[in-house]
Amino acid sequence: MVDFIAIFLVGLLAWTLIEYVIHGCLSHTFKTFATAIHDVHHRDPHAIFTIGAWLPIAILWTAGIAFFRLESGMIFFSGAVAGFIAYEAIHYRIHFSRPCCAIEGWLHAHHLIHHQRAPQRCFGVTSPLWDLIFATEPQSGMDRLRAEVAKTAPLTGRTNIRLLLRFHYLRDRGPSRGIAGE
Repeated sequence: MVDFIAIFLVGLLAWTLIEYVIHGCLSHTFKTFATAIHDVHHRDPHAIFTIGAWLPIAILWTAGIAFFRLESGMIFFSGAVAGFIAYEAIHYRIHFSRPCCAIEGWLHAHHLIHHQRAPQRCFGVTSPLWDLIFATEPQSGMDRLRAEVAKTAPLTGRTNIRLLLRFHYLRDRGPSRGIAGE
């Protein structure tokens, strides 16, 4: 049981690195498949969900459980999937809710600094760990920046989750698609 929990937690930690690489490297630093999709979110923060990833992740996880049951690799992958689910929930709350606790307030400010003041910094959404390790955390003025973005009111209105109901979304989402393309 302790092994199960440890492997799951390592998978959860691995998610934070995957998130950092997708957000920082694939969406901002280099021009990749993720850049255009992520640019939609920066233009319209209502587009917060990575809907195109939900179905493939669910299929892979379900198939993995069916074939491999609770082998170490699936426990690790389950931790990473739990991290992805936490990312989606935290990212939604950052944009659409007032923080409910100090940790959420800190994550809220960290992400809004990325959106409003330093788009080439603060890539971690669920954790600042990799920003600290890779020096993408702003080096000075963080308290001032946090105070500035803390005044940002939560978004209102609809998110892009409604696109799940549009079957063509998964097969037809070029760079010009998204909230504005409706």
